[in-house]
Amino acid sequence: MLKVAVMVSGGGTNLQAILDAIGSGKIRNAEVVRVISNSRKAFALERAARAGIPSVCITRSQYPEPEDFDRALLNALQESGADLVVLAGCLVVIPRIVVDAYPNRIINIHPALIPSFCGTGYYGLGVHEAALKRGVKVTGATVHFVDGGTDTGPIILQKAVEVLEGDTPEILQRRVMEQAEWVILPQAVDLIANGRVTVENGSVHISEENLEEEV
Repeated sequence: MLKVAVMVSGGGTNLQAILDAIGSGKIRNAEVVRVISNSRKAFALERAARAGIPSVCITRSQYPEPEDFDRALLNALQESGADLVVLAGCLVVIPRIVVDAYPNRIINIHPALIPSFCGTGYYGLGVHEAALKRGVKVTGATVHFVDGGTDTGPIILQKAVEVLEGDTPEILQRRVMEQAEWVILPQAVDLIANGRVTVENGSVHISEENLEEEV
């Protein structure tokens, strides 16, 4: 059983998508063991409480020294026993010591088709504002492994979403969540939980084998 820690900053809709997929059997052989937030106001903490999942809030304001915050974050993950860390709407730049401790075991959902509209400064609603300003006809979401860069790790899954006439950033954001993010993030967790994802020479390979479900 893959133990998953989910890191969040806001409403936790991607967390909810993971929990729902586990409940429905779309994610097999995985369980969420801890939710970590960098904001006490994050509704994701309420979602965790409702699901009976232990949660913790770790804010930078608690730690005057950046190194102490980094260490607290790493300790919270290690104490949870997590095998996989999922960044589900997490606005924290993941410290290098955490990335090094979990090589190819941290995944992130980004609300665009990397390499478009990604990197430093591209997050949240701003991604969709940039897509509309550029006039693209197709956008989407990407699940990728986290490395030392920003949105630069190996891509696991992508899903395209059509941009429609009259879209606002808010409307487009919702469509990307519903049609892409809430679909491919649970898919990625399921693939990893069932041993179907490997990384070789910086590229992701997904096994097409039909794995039997645990009885």
